[in-house]
Amino acid sequence: MNAAAGTVLAVLLSLVSAAGYALAAVAQARLAAAPSTPSGRGALRALLARGQWWSAVGLNAAGALAHVAALHYGPLTLVQPLGALTLVAALPLAAYTARRRVTRTEWRGALWTLAGLVGLVAVTGPAAPGESLTLAEALVVAGATALLIAALAGGGRAGREGGVVRAGGLGHATASGIASGVASALTQTLTAALALSLPGGRPTWWQTALLAVLISAFAMGGLLLSQTAYRGGLAAPLAVVNLSNPAAAAVIGVALLGETFRAGAWGWLAAAAAALVAARGVVLLTTGGPTPPHPEPEAAPEAGPTGPTGPLTVPPPLGEPALSNLAEALGGTLTPVREAEPAR
Repeated sequence: MNAAAGTVLAVLLSLVSAAGYALAAVAQARLAAAPSTPSGRGALRALLARGQWWSAVGLNAAGALAHVAALHYGPLTLVQPLGALTLVAALPLAAYTARRRVTRTEWRGALWTLAGLVGLVAVTGPAAPGESLTLAEALVVAGATALLIAALAGGGRAGREGGVVRAGGLGHATASGIASGVASALTQTLTAALALSLPGGRPTWWQTALLAVLISAFAMGGLLLSQTAYRGGLAAPLAVVNLSNPAAAAVIGVALLGETFRAGAWGWLAAAAAALVAARGVVLLTTGGPTPPHPEPEAAPEAGPTGPTGPLTVPPPLGEPALSNLAEALGGTLTPVREAEPAR
């Protein structure tokens, strides 16, 4: 296959991957917004029993396979920016399923986020394939990431108001993107281990099995975290997932694999500018979409005065018949008292 045909095939596979991820995100968001979806204890068991959840898992897997195939036929600098089209595709799909229109603010936020993401990927991707992590580095990265994910995932449990839910959703989305990015880095290490080229020597069977378990845990954790993130809406959490994923991979590459931003110091400045542009887009997506509905808590009945043994019952006011009976019982009559004239 010549270079032109490979590029065309890489573009088509990248579009298929973006469509798969977008459909999966919309399915997860609809599942998160369903009134019958439980939360708290038993939520995971109920989620695994839903066919819609497994449809989303299948769509995510299809998107990942198409992405890997696209990387086989095309360069990283072409495939990664095209993956950002997931957000652009998910917005109209989510609006169509909700029977509404995409707002102008949402479109502006999507374009800002897309521009920032493309710029960030363009300067963070290595020009040549980097080395893989050693087993010790993989374990350190896994442990540090688990602590970071626990901190991010525990930040949105304070309440159920719209602002708190959205803030917690962005925290879960950040944790989801980081988990997926670390899973990608560990997958690269596992690939090197299977090819018997892992730094530090040939791995044993249990080391390879441990890497496979860690990859599965972070991949599934990222999927579940994105599911909880979509309770606060779709657009902003999806944008944060797409941003934090390459950012986590870039941090691992720069810190442990000897990679750096393209163009040296200018690359760092370009990455910072792209991050600010993407952050602007996330803010627009957070404020431009509809607020997710949440049931209002039922108002508690007003408590009346209570006595030693229970609530006091206030008798109704006495009418004229009751007053006449009271007068006869007292042996006389009751005459109305004339009101005193005001002093002059």
